[in-house]
Amino acid sequence: MTEETNKTCKLGLALSGGGAKGFAHVGVFKLLEECALMPDIIAGTSVGALMGALFADGYSADEIKELFTGREFSEFAQLQLPKSGLFDSKRFRHFLRRHLRAKTFEELKVPLVVIATDLDNGESHEFRSGPLVEAVTASCSIPIIFSPVVINGVHYVDGGLFHNFPVSIIRNECERVIGVNVSPLIPQKYKQTIYHIAERSYHYMFRANTLEDREMCDVLIEAEEFGMYKTFDLENVEQIFNIGYEAAVRAFELVIQENKYETLVKAIMERKNKMLMP
Repeated sequence: MTEETNKTCKLGLALSGGGAKGFAHVGVFKLLEECALMPDIIAGTSVGALMGALFADGYSADEIKELFTGREFSEFAQLQLPKSGLFDSKRFRHFLRRHLRAKTFEELKVPLVVIATDLDNGESHEFRSGPLVEAVTASCSIPIIFSPVVINGVHYVDGGLFHNFPVSIIRNECERVIGVNVSPLIPQKYKQTIYHIAERSYHYMFRANTLEDREMCDVLIEAEEFGMYKTFDLENVEQIFNIGYEAAVRAFELVIQENKYETLVKAIMERKNKMLMP
């Protein structure tokens, strides 16, 4: 029996962190729907955990996009007197509780792995079971910007500190992995404020720990255009969504050209044929 036949999942989907650039994940979901390619497992960090949770909960790409269109950052976070973070995440938790139909990982339609960082012990942590809202909130809690989330007495923050692109988390479980990296770092000016310096510093850290994971993807979806948008940019949901969709189309076209993965090629070709039908 080969190593590949020992895999428990045929197709895995790994979603990176990247703030509002994560709307590109939703564009990728749209193409997966068109190709009838539903992953057997999803791993997500930060915004990847958020979008992955909604997709695993049964939301369509268009429904997820609609949830965020026309919203403002203040609807998800409230400024507080700085103690452990500039913003608290009560409003974000409220959003999740209101919209996630599944309350636990076990209730999701697709298995999900949420990556957070155990701040007390200095290590990466995988959430695969139990309550969903706190785990997703923890994975999205960028240090300094948001307060840590306490789960069972342990303080958790953004999973991107160790695994911003969690391909390696599910690589050994999957025959094929599609990875979506929305955090390329491109040179651009930034403001000399504590917020923007912290944001820029985290981007450097996140990019550094994605290099090996990029090499582990069977299909890698990323685009330089993702780097044009700010972490909390909720004004360009449609544009970021479209960039993600087009990046996925380009990556899938490459799969067809190289003819590497029979199942993926078949699904993509069927989608192309449907699009060409009158």
